[in-house]
Amino acid sequence: MKTTQIDSQYSTGMSRQNIAHALVATGKDLSDIQIEDLTVVEDFHTLGRIATSQLAELAQITTRDEVLDAGSGIGGTARFLADRYDCRVTTIDLTEEYCETSRWLNRLVGLDDRISVYQGDVTELPFDSASFDVVVSQHVQMNVADKSLLYEEANRVLRPRGRVAIWDIVAGTPGELDLPLPWANRPELSHLVSADVLRSAIESTGLSVTHWDDMTEDALAVMEIFLSTPPGPIGLHTFVDNFISKADNLVRGLSTGRLRAVQAVFETRS
Repeated sequence: MKTTQIDSQYSTGMSRQNIAHALVATGKDLSDIQIEDLTVVEDFHTLGRIATSQLAELAQITTRDEVLDAGSGIGGTARFLADRYDCRVTTIDLTEEYCETSRWLNRLVGLDDRISVYQGDVTELPFDSASFDVVVSQHVQMNVADKSLLYEEANRVLRPRGRVAIWDIVAGTPGELDLPLPWANRPELSHLVSADVLRSAIESTGLSVTHWDDMTEDALAVMEIFLSTPPGPIGLHTFVDNFISKADNLVRGLSTGRLRAVQAVFETRS
């Protein structure tokens, strides 16, 4: 991954300002923001909070766990986990604008004492080996060409019996995809592989699958309902450039079978 390429995909220079303006426009007081106020704006992945909640349950996250959110965006998953499970969460994302926005939102909801935010590459993690109990990653590997390196790093930083929990989009039937997509405005930013190739790449690092499920139909049904509802004053469109077109193209890919959605959990060796 090249930082400049990823920045061109995700950075607008206005994420924090636009979110702040949208919160105020809905009548929120920025000095009294609750975590529930951010739900509609912070989960930049298919199925949103539903997917995050399901993944946390599958990974069996507890208060005792040290969790790494690899490819954390503006930090919605981390805030959900820190609030719901009272666990320590570390996040890493390549886009500095998202990291800065995450730190600001963590402070707004009083979770900055439980969440540490790092700017960096998920294929070159700046953490010691055996530092975490769980690695969570949602809609990230589509930007990563070297899948094995990504999961080798996840495996390295996990303790024995650690878990990797993923929620991702993969390639389905061959065919050209409409752009832009949420993870790629241009073809060279998209590194989709089939579900079988992704699973093999993860297992090749020594991780063992404990859960694997194709969730395409569920994702498609919810996304179609979501897109049929007019956008409110605050949502992912607040900080994601051209979001509606990206979401439309994602739904089209899922409905034609050219894209699939998979949910999985892997475990390190004891």
